Amino acid sequence: MKEFDIVILGQPSLDINTDFGGETVTGVGGAVVYSGYSAAATGASVAVVPKCNPAQIDLEKVFAASRGVSIFPLYSPSCTSIENIYHTADRERRTCHAISLIEPYRVDEIPDVKTRLYQIAGLVSGDIGEDMIEYAANRAMAAVDVQFLLRRAENGNMVFYDWEDKLKYLPMIRFLKTDAAEAEIITGLADRAAAAKQLHAWGAKEIMITHNTEALVYDGKQIYTAPLKPRNLTGRTGRGDTIFAAYLCERLKNDIAASLRFSAALVSLKMETPGPFTASREDVDAYCEQWYDL
Repeated sequence: MKEFDIVILGQPSLDINTDFGGETVTGVGGAVVYSGYSAAATGASVAVVPKCNPAQIDLEKVFAASRGVSIFPLYSPSCTSIENIYHTADRERRTCHAISLIEPYRVDEIPDVKTRLYQIAGLVSGDIGEDMIEYAANRAMAAVDVQFLLRRAENGNMVFYDWEDKLKYLPMIRFLKTDAAEAEIITGLADRAAAAKQLHAWGAKEIMITHNTEALVYDGKQIYTAPLKPRNLTGRTGRGDTIFAAYLCERLKNDIAASLRFSAALVSLKMETPGPFTASREDVDAYCEQWYDL
């Protein structure tokens, strides 16, 4: 049986991105892509379980530039395709439209591999069921980005709702990631530290909340923060997926403070270049020395 540090579940997406200036770019994105590249850059052994139609997305090509990501593809007659329209230059405000969706993941099709951690990185409600959280928690540590639990496709539009069964599933989650807006939707709290504490009180063990200025982590004892220091935002897309995957892999061997600092530096460097993170761990260390060891 193959063994990995992390197995990432999630579909790639045929993205249509229109920036603040009106320029439109198409390509393959999705949390599994950004997370897979980021995790592999840390030196971890990484497997991805992407679901799509191979006639529309060439997975070998998508992950070709990654540092040794193993691919366990699942078939869907359709691919997820999302249109993103960014309304501000910093890409903090956007409108999303669902063009098409995958056939949902099933527990019985997940490959039989050994891993220390499952990262569930879906995109839209219904593409990965909540039963996958329980599956992951029973076999390893479960890490969940709540986006796919809150974001629903309604008449082609992306609409966010609270997570109805959060009190049942949060206690199964070892690592939980939200952005600031998602944290407020779930908890009703605009203060990120207060929201993290509420999510921990509901059962999640370690919570990361991302914001355009910093990333915050709470473990039930202490609030940790690390600033984001990109020198430009041309690679803003994929920020949350990139930092979370890097943090998860670092946490397998380091403490919270060191893991957060490294992942914040990695995503800051990533945000300076469009696409997934393709630099090396040595590049991140150099970035840390220049911008974080002040």
